[in-house]
Amino acid sequence: MSVPITEYWLISAPGDKTPQNTFERLNQATKSGGDKLSENFKFNIPDLKVGTLDVLVALSDDLNKIDLYTESIVRKIAATLEDVLESSAKGNLNENLRIGGDMPPALYLQKFHWLLAKYPLRQPLRAIADALSKDVTQVEEDLKGRLNSYNQLKGNLQQLERKSVGSLLTRNVADLVKKEDFVLGSEYLITLTVVIPKNISDIWLKTYETLTDKVVPRSSRMVYEDSENQLWTVTLFRLVQDEFKMKCRENKFMVRDFQYNEEEIQAGRNELDSLIADKKKKYVSLRVCTLTLRVDSLK
Repeated sequence: MSVPITEYWLISAPGDKTPQNTFERLNQATKSGGDKLSENFKFNIPDLKVGTLDVLVALSDDLNKIDLYTESIVRKIAATLEDVLESSAKGNLNENLRIGGDMPPALYLQKFHWLLAKYPLRQPLRAIADALSKDVTQVEEDLKGRLNSYNQLKGNLQQLERKSVGSLLTRNVADLVKKEDFVLGSEYLITLTVVIPKNISDIWLKTYETLTDKVVPRSSRMVYEDSENQLWTVTLFRLVQDEFKMKCRENKFMVRDFQYNEEEIQAGRNELDSLIADKKKKYVSLRVCTLTLRVDSLK
């Protein structure tokens, strides 16, 4: 169940003797016949080193640009998070948005505090504005770098995963065969794997022994089939394999480039497992990047 979105306003009010007096007056003003028009929270901003009017005027345009830039980056972060969320979490973006690792955005606004260690009050406004702009730019660069790394890894993984599904013309043969399907360790014999369209499989059975000389009689076995094709093995002498492949092409039989090697097969499986593990790590890393928003820098 998705978390409802609450609208928040940042408002300023004429100052009283103390901020608390102003806050209490605001609470009274937002009551209507005993009903609360809003739930109010203090947005604590310290007394900054204002400087001169000229400084404030000069900063006005720059702060507006920083504000728009920061909003665009935050929106990009939210959109990126939604894109990378696993399917089980799709549609629950609000539940997954966290700031600082574990704080919902609403709670962050309600408990906002200024990070004095990052932005000391003794600094002039220009220095604070420049630091904010620099930090937001760093957020964008970090996000871009992690997203590029994640997408590259995801693409590599998808490429490997595609080989485990789909047409027999592209599937990983190692997933479909067993060691017993091959003649191994022979200096003279070799076992090939051939994809045969179902509608001409009878032709294959009638002709494979005579496509070239030196094909082992009755050596062909079907090891796998899908809706369109069948995967057959056939054993022949190594010295005629090139000619045999050429004859196969002429008859619309597709010889797959595959030799059974347990070490290479295991290495391929290890690569897939490694990519899956790396994807999970980078997924978490990217989520952490998008969720924290480098809040320690932006508070």
